[in-house]
Amino acid sequence: MKLALIGYGKMGKEIEKIALSRGHEISLIIDIDNQEDLTSENLSECDVAIEFTIPESSVKNYFKCFEAGIPVVSGTTGWLSQKEEVLKKCEETNGTFFYESNFSVGVNLFFELNKKLAELMSSHPEYDPQITEVHHVHKLDAPSGTAIKLAEDMTGILQGKDKWTDKKEARKNELPVKSKREGTVVGTHTIKYDSKVDYIEITHSAKSRQGLALGAVLAAEYCIGKKGILNMKDLLKI
Repeated sequence: MKLALIGYGKMGKEIEKIALSRGHEISLIIDIDNQEDLTSENLSECDVAIEFTIPESSVKNYFKCFEAGIPVVSGTTGWLSQKEEVLKKCEETNGTFFYESNFSVGVNLFFELNKKLAELMSSHPEYDPQITEVHHVHKLDAPSGTAIKLAEDMTGILQGKDKWTDKKEARKNELPVKSKREGTVVGTHTIKYDSKVDYIEITHSAKSRQGLALGAVLAAEYCIGKKGILNMKDLLKI
Protein backbone atom coordinates (compact mmCIF):
# COMPACT_ATOMS: atom_id res chain seq x y z
CA MET A 1 0.00 0.00 0.00
CA LYS A 2 1.32 3.44 -0.95
CA LEU A 3 0.63 6.02 1.75
CA ALA A 4 0.50 9.81 1.82
CA LEU A 5 1.34 11.25 5.22
CA ILE A 6 -0.23 14.68 5.64
CA GLY A 7 1.39 16.06 8.77
CA TYR A 8 4.88 14.92 9.75
CA GLY A 9 5.12 15.76 13.42
CA LYS A 10 5.57 13.22 16.20
CA MET A 11 2.47 11.27 15.15
CA GLY A 12 3.38 11.34 11.48
CA LYS A 13 6.84 9.95 12.20
CA GLU A 14 5.40 7.22 14.44
CA ILE A 15 2.90 6.28 11.72
CA GLU A 16 5.75 6.13 9.20
CA LYS A 17 7.69 3.64 11.36
CA ILE A 18 4.72 1.34 11.81
CA ALA A 19 3.63 1.55 8.16
CA LEU A 20 7.13 0.61 6.98
CA SER A 21 7.30 -2.24 9.50
CA ARG A 22 4.08 -3.62 8.00
CA GLY A 23 5.48 -3.57 4.48
CA HIS A 24 3.87 -0.36 3.21
CA GLU A 25 5.49 2.42 1.20
CA ILE A 26 5.46 6.13 2.04
CA SER A 27 4.92 7.81 -1.34
CA LEU A 28 4.23 11.37 -0.19
CA ILE A 29 5.02 13.35 2.95
CA ILE A 30 3.43 16.77 3.45
CA ASP A 31 4.73 19.02 6.20
CA ILE A 32 4.57 22.74 6.94
CA ASP A 33 7.48 23.43 4.58
CA ASN A 34 6.03 21.80 1.43
CA GLN A 35 2.26 22.29 1.58
CA GLU A 36 2.29 23.26 -2.10
CA ASP A 37 3.04 19.57 -2.87
CA LEU A 38 -0.42 18.53 -1.66
CA THR A 39 -1.84 18.31 -5.18
CA SER A 40 -4.27 15.96 -6.90
CA GLU A 41 -1.44 14.79 -9.13
CA ASN A 42 0.76 13.79 -6.20
CA LEU A 43 -2.11 12.31 -4.20
CA SER A 44 -3.24 10.20 -7.16
CA GLU A 45 0.03 8.27 -6.86
CA CYS A 46 -1.05 7.08 -3.39
CA ASP A 47 -3.59 4.50 -2.22
CA VAL A 48 -4.59 6.17 1.06
CA ALA A 49 -3.78 9.41 2.89
CA ILE A 50 -3.35 9.61 6.66
CA GLU A 51 -3.94 13.13 7.97
CA PHE A 52 -2.70 14.34 11.38
CA THR A 53 -2.37 18.13 11.25
CA ILE A 54 -4.22 21.01 12.93
CA PRO A 55 -7.92 21.96 12.86
CA GLU A 56 -7.31 25.06 10.75
CA SER A 57 -5.94 23.09 7.78
CA SER A 58 -7.52 19.66 8.15
CA VAL A 59 -10.81 20.23 6.29
CA LYS A 60 -9.01 21.71 3.29
CA ASN A 61 -6.75 18.65 3.29
CA TYR A 62 -9.71 16.27 3.37
CA PHE A 63 -11.27 18.00 0.39
CA LYS A 64 -8.06 17.69 -1.63
CA CYS A 65 -8.02 13.95 -0.94
CA PHE A 66 -11.67 13.58 -1.94
CA GLU A 67 -11.03 15.47 -5.16
CA ALA A 68 -8.01 13.28 -5.89
CA GLY A 69 -10.15 10.17 -5.42
CA ILE A 70 -8.19 8.61 -2.57
CA PRO A 71 -9.43 7.56 0.88
CA VAL A 72 -8.38 9.74 3.80
CA VAL A 73 -7.85 8.63 7.38
CA SER A 74 -8.15 11.57 9.76
CA GLY A 75 -6.80 11.73 13.29
CA THR A 76 -7.02 15.51 13.60
CA THR A 77 -9.50 16.79 16.19
CA GLY A 78 -11.04 20.20 16.76
CA TRP A 79 -12.70 20.58 13.32
CA LEU A 80 -16.11 19.05 14.09
CA SER A 81 -17.97 22.35 13.64
CA GLN A 82 -17.50 21.62 9.91
CA LYS A 83 -18.47 17.95 10.15
CA GLU A 84 -21.62 18.20 8.04
CA GLU A 85 -19.72 20.02 5.31
CA VAL A 86 -17.04 17.31 5.25
CA LEU A 87 -19.54 14.44 5.16
CA LYS A 88 -21.45 16.12 2.35
CA LYS A 89 -18.28 16.61 0.30
CA CYS A 90 -17.31 12.97 0.85
CA GLU A 91 -20.71 11.84 -0.39
CA GLU A 92 -20.66 14.17 -3.41
CA THR A 93 -17.27 12.86 -4.53
CA ASN A 94 -18.09 9.20 -3.74
CA GLY A 95 -15.14 9.35 -1.41
CA THR A 96 -13.89 7.41 1.58
CA PHE A 97 -13.44 9.12 4.95
CA PHE A 98 -12.27 7.25 8.04
CA TYR A 99 -12.52 9.53 11.07
CA GLU A 100 -12.02 8.69 14.70
CA SER A 101 -11.28 10.92 17.66
CA ASN A 102 -8.80 8.31 18.88
CA PHE A 103 -7.33 5.41 16.89
CA SER A 104 -6.17 3.39 19.89
CA VAL A 105 -7.78 -0.05 20.03
CA GLY A 106 -7.80 0.25 23.84
CA VAL A 107 -9.59 3.59 23.75
CA ASN A 108 -12.27 2.25 21.45
CA LEU A 109 -12.88 -0.63 23.84
CA PHE A 110 -12.97 2.01 26.59
CA PHE A 111 -15.73 3.82 24.65
CA GLU A 112 -17.84 0.66 24.84
CA LEU A 113 -17.08 0.21 28.55
CA ASN A 114 -18.08 3.83 29.16
CA LYS A 115 -21.46 3.32 27.48
CA LYS A 116 -22.10 0.13 29.45
CA LEU A 117 -21.26 1.85 32.74
CA ALA A 118 -23.51 4.80 31.84
CA GLU A 119 -26.38 2.36 31.25
CA LEU A 120 -25.82 0.87 34.71
CA MET A 121 -25.53 4.28 36.40
CA SER A 122 -28.46 5.94 34.67
CA SER A 123 -30.91 4.74 37.33
CA HIS A 124 -28.65 5.93 40.18
CA PRO A 125 -28.86 9.75 40.22
CA GLU A 126 -27.13 9.86 43.60
CA TYR A 127 -23.86 9.41 41.68
CA ASP A 128 -22.60 12.59 40.05
CA PRO A 129 -20.66 11.93 36.80
CA GLN A 130 -17.74 13.89 35.39
CA ILE A 131 -14.94 13.49 32.83
CA THR A 132 -11.33 14.57 33.25
CA GLU A 133 -8.81 14.47 30.41
CA VAL A 134 -5.08 15.18 30.64
CA HIS A 135 -2.75 15.75 27.68
CA HIS A 136 0.68 17.21 26.93
CA VAL A 137 1.11 20.97 26.85
CA HIS A 138 1.38 21.05 23.04
CA LYS A 139 -2.14 19.74 22.42
CA LEU A 140 -4.05 22.65 20.90
CA ASP A 141 -7.71 21.70 21.37
CA ALA A 142 -9.58 21.24 24.64
CA PRO A 143 -11.54 19.23 25.51
CA SER A 144 -9.92 16.46 23.51
CA GLY A 145 -11.89 14.77 20.75
CA THR A 146 -11.84 11.60 22.83
CA ALA A 147 -13.35 13.39 25.84
CA ILE A 148 -16.06 14.88 23.64
CA LYS A 149 -17.01 11.44 22.32
CA LEU A 150 -17.09 10.01 25.84
CA ALA A 151 -19.29 12.92 26.93
CA GLU A 152 -21.68 12.63 23.97
CA ASP A 153 -22.08 8.91 24.61
CA MET A 154 -22.84 9.55 28.27
CA THR A 155 -25.33 12.38 27.71
CA GLY A 156 -27.14 10.15 25.23
CA ILE A 157 -27.69 7.58 27.98
CA LEU A 158 -27.70 9.21 31.43
CA GLN A 159 -31.03 10.48 32.71
CA GLY A 160 -30.92 14.14 33.73
CA LYS A 161 -27.71 14.92 31.79
CA ASP A 162 -28.68 16.17 28.35
CA LYS A 163 -25.52 18.12 27.48
CA TRP A 164 -21.87 18.47 28.45
CA THR A 165 -19.94 21.58 29.41
CA ASP A 166 -16.31 22.56 29.87
CA LYS A 167 -17.20 25.60 31.94
CA LYS A 168 -16.04 25.75 35.56
CA GLU A 169 -19.59 25.67 36.90
CA ALA A 170 -21.87 23.00 35.49
CA ARG A 171 -25.65 23.19 35.70
CA LYS A 172 -27.61 20.26 37.06
CA ASN A 173 -28.43 18.96 33.58
CA GLU A 174 -24.84 19.31 32.34
CA LEU A 175 -22.02 16.76 32.41
CA PRO A 176 -18.77 18.51 33.42
CA VAL A 177 -15.69 17.88 31.28
CA LYS A 178 -12.38 19.09 32.73
CA SER A 179 -9.19 19.48 30.70
CA LYS A 180 -5.60 19.67 31.95
CA ARG A 181 -2.42 20.25 29.94
CA GLU A 182 0.65 18.90 31.70
CA GLY A 183 4.18 18.03 30.61
CA THR A 184 4.42 15.25 28.03
CA VAL A 185 1.30 13.26 28.97
CA VAL A 186 0.23 11.26 25.89
CA GLY A 187 -3.40 11.07 26.95
CA THR A 188 -5.40 10.07 30.04
CA HIS A 189 -9.19 10.00 30.24
CA THR A 190 -11.07 9.34 33.46
CA ILE A 191 -14.79 8.83 34.03
CA LYS A 192 -15.85 9.29 37.65
CA TYR A 193 -19.23 8.76 39.33
CA ASP A 194 -19.07 10.35 42.79
CA SER A 195 -21.55 9.96 45.65
CA LYS A 196 -21.58 10.83 49.35
CA VAL A 197 -20.54 7.30 50.33
CA ASP A 198 -18.21 6.15 47.53
CA TYR A 199 -17.16 6.66 43.94
CA ILE A 200 -16.71 4.56 40.81
CA GLU A 201 -13.91 5.42 38.40
CA ILE A 202 -12.64 4.03 35.11
CA THR A 203 -9.50 5.34 33.36
CA HIS A 204 -7.68 4.83 30.10
CA SER A 205 -4.05 5.99 29.98
CA ALA A 206 -1.92 5.85 26.84
CA LYS A 207 1.72 4.89 27.43
CA SER A 208 2.94 6.13 24.05
CA ARG A 209 1.76 7.27 20.63
CA GLN A 210 2.43 3.82 19.22
CA GLY A 211 -1.10 2.56 19.85
CA LEU A 212 -2.57 5.58 18.05
CA ALA A 213 -0.20 5.17 15.11
CA LEU A 214 -0.92 1.46 14.74
CA GLY A 215 -4.66 2.15 14.75
CA ALA A 216 -4.24 4.76 12.01
CA VAL A 217 -2.31 2.33 9.82
CA LEU A 218 -4.90 -0.41 10.44
CA ALA A 219 -7.57 2.10 9.42
CA ALA A 220 -5.70 2.89 6.19
CA GLU A 221 -5.49 -0.82 5.39
CA TYR A 222 -9.21 -1.18 6.10
CA CYS A 223 -10.11 1.66 3.70
CA ILE A 224 -8.83 -0.14 0.60
CA GLY A 225 -11.79 -1.00 -1.64
CA LYS A 226 -14.36 0.71 0.59
CA LYS A 227 -16.49 3.84 0.16
CA GLY A 228 -18.32 6.17 2.52
CA ILE A 229 -17.89 7.14 6.17
CA LEU A 230 -15.94 4.68 8.31
CA ASN A 231 -14.73 4.54 11.90
CA MET A 232 -13.12 2.22 14.46
CA LYS A 233 -16.41 0.50 15.23
CA ASP A 234 -16.40 -0.75 11.63
CA LEU A 235 -12.77 -1.82 11.84
CA LEU A 236 -13.10 -3.58 15.21
CA LYS A 237 -16.59 -4.94 14.46
CA ILE A 238 -18.02 -3.61 17.74
